[in-house]
Formats: sequence, structure tokens, C-alpha cells
Amino acid sequence: MPPVIFAHRGSSGTYAEHTRAAYLQALADGAEGVECDVHLTRDGQLVCIHDTTLERTTDGSGDVADRTLAELRMLDVCSWKGVGIPAGYGDAAHQLLALSDLLVLLRESGRPIKLAIELKHPSPFGLRLEEALIAFLMDEGWDPESSMLGLVEVSFMSFNPDSMLQLAESVPHHVLCQLVADVSPQEVRDALSFGSIAEGALIAIMQRALKEGEELIDRQEIGIAGPSLQYVRDHPERIQRWIHDGVRVRAWTVNTEEDARFLAGLGVQEFTTDYPARIRLAFEGNLK
Repeated sequence: MPPVIFAHRGSSGTYAEHTRAAYLQALADGAEGVECDVHLTRDGQLVCIHDTTLERTTDGSGDVADRTLAELRMLDVCSWKGVGIPAGYGDAAHQLLALSDLLVLLRESGRPIKLAIELKHPSPFGLRLEEALIAFLMDEGWDPESSMLGLVEVSFMSFNPDSMLQLAESVPHHVLCQLVADVSPQEVRDALSFGSIAEGALIAIMQRALKEGEELIDRQEIGIAGPSLQYVRDHPERIQRWIHDGVRVRAWTVNTEEDARFLAGLGVQEFTTDYPARIRLAFEGNLK
């Protein structure tokens, strides 16, 4: 069977990530699922944005957690991409999405769709993020036993093993996805620009989280492993063992036919990609 394809932050290779345009394009591209990252705002709302700070993907600055949802909606979340938005995808002032907005788009599609929600940590709200997400979904009519919300199947992802354990109290095993990626000191340094002491402490925390996450997968306390593409390349035997043991593997971020062919050869069942139409076309062309 061909892999299940998730649009990474929407069709983020085409339009600015996490925007209305990116998700509408993902639906048009035929993605079977979409992925989003969520943070809590100052007023306790769940907003779809990747970074803890605003500088990379908006014209604002500072921490997401320091802004209300209404304040975030006033920011330009599109111009950094340098791509125009089709008229049918809404104007620039309506591109930032709360999780509730994304659910509206998915429901309006009128077809079965998978929603993979990544809970971003570290969060200044700690595991209140998980509590807020479950409360929100319950209010929307989510069924905890099936993890269905109408035609939308919800799965939950995090690099933080504590997040997975917290969610496991109310979320089915088969929709919990432990994200894993080897820790690169240079990547930490480049991304966070920490000083040497803070950087070293953060690396140690990340390495411990990785080990604990791998152990959760090994013990099958969660049903989905979410490795980076590089992690799969570095640990193919581990990936195949997980698959053999009945764990689903959802790899990220898969943007070329070469990468897709490599993963398919290992038996990886789910791909997250910035270009869902491209990867779908590769498999429709009998990629083996």
C-alpha cells in the first residue's frame, strides 16, 4: 500500500507555513492528512505556529506566549514567503489560524482527513498545553476512544516524552506519536544562539528526552514513531525493527522522490512533506 501523506504545516512548500492558504492548498493537493504545531497564547488559546517566537514567520517580535490571539491576528504571517495568495484562499489579514480555524477548514472539506497535532515544548505553560488541547477537543465533540472528531482523525505528536505520558491518560495508544531526532549541538547553537553553559544543559536535556522517547517506542507505550528523515538514514535497522514489532512510522520531512523511495523500501507507512502533491504523484506513478 502507498504511504499516508501528511502536509507538513499545510502545503508549506507552496505557501507560508500554517496559513489558511497552505492548508487549503494541502486539501486541494489531495493530502490524506495535515500536520500543525500548537502553542498557547497569553489568553489561553491554541494557535497554529511552529516557533516559540514570532520573528521568523511574522512581522512581529517576541514570544508567542506573550501575545493574545487577537494580537497575533494583526500580524503579517505571509510576506516572508514572497508568494502571492490566490483570491479564493482569503486575504492576508485572515491567514493566521487558531486550531479552531483549522478544524473549520477540515470539516468544510467534507471528506475524511487526518490531523496530526504537534505540541511544542518547552512551553512556558508546561503540560497545561496538553490539558488545554484535550479540553478544546472535547468541547468540539472529539471521541476519546476512536480519536475521531466527525470525519477528522486526530493524532498527537511531541518530542517530549512527558507530553506523551500525560496524553496517554486520555488518548488512545494508536494515535500517540513520539517524535525522535538525533541531537546536533550545531543545530541547537544555530537555532537558539545560547551561550555555552545553557547550550550544554539544553543538549543534555534533549539527549535524555530522545533516550526516553526511544524507550517509549521500544516498549510500545505509544503506537507511532515519528523520526526525522536523517534519523531514519542513521538508524535503518531500528526503524525496521519498530515496523516489524507493529509500530507505525511517520517520517519527516520527505520532499523528494529519492527520499520517498528510500523510506518506502524500509516499509515506512506515513510521510510528512512540504509538497504533498509531488509525493502523491510519485506514488501514483508506481513508485516502489
